[in-house]
Amino acid sequence: MIKPNFKSLLLASTLILSPLANASLEDAQLAANEGRFEEALHEFNYLADRGYAPAMYELAKMYEGGFGVQRDYRKAAELYEKAVKKVHADSMFALGVLYQEGKGVKLDKEKAISLYEMASQKNHPAAQFNLGVMYANGEGVIQDYRTALSWYQKAAANNFTLAQFNMALMYYEGLGVPKNLEKSYIWNTIAEYNGNMDASHSRKLDERSMMPAEIEAAKEKADAIYAKIQAGLYAPDGRL
Repeated sequence: MIKPNFKSLLLASTLILSPLANASLEDAQLAANEGRFEEALHEFNYLADRGYAPAMYELAKMYEGGFGVQRDYRKAAELYEKAVKKVHADSMFALGVLYQEGKGVKLDKEKAISLYEMASQKNHPAAQFNLGVMYANGEGVIQDYRTALSWYQKAAANNFTLAQFNMALMYYEGLGVPKNLEKSYIWNTIAEYNGNMDASHSRKLDERSMMPAEIEAAKEKADAIYAKIQAGLYAPDGRL
């Protein structure tokens, strides 16, 4: 089994579009992805000046990454903050990352946790995962493996593979829960279905300590859970 090394996700995830400016925003995103930064910046600025939070978020990413502009974490943080005030979940997460890393803002892990919690209340999987990592590592909070596992469960239910893999590690090591090889196998298998190669390696290590009948039963459970996750029907109630 791979030794636990819980790391936060440092990249913002996808955004939710408003129908009011979908076409313009999508055109600007396409321009940015194709390297037409000047065109993208013009459109993002236009929409952001009119109070459109997703455009503020996209513009902030341009400044954070230095795409078409000089990299400016402070400017990115200011834009994320404006979008946060408009209850934009991706911006809550992205601003939390900046506070966690101390980029463009004063390093403040408690503030990062607060922002991740805000985003998590809007069911943001990456924020749920980062909260799990911070509780597992005791970053900005008292280390609490049970709370970490709870946040991982929420992200895992949203099919967030890094959370699924970290859950497997916690069950294997007995962090906050009794050691449970079957549950380690189950969550490694689910993470592997999502392309996580570390989970694939760990799942094979789990098998070395399991009987064939135990492996078969665990795989059936993993398949059933994965089907529910894919259908949006899995509830992270802590029973598994």
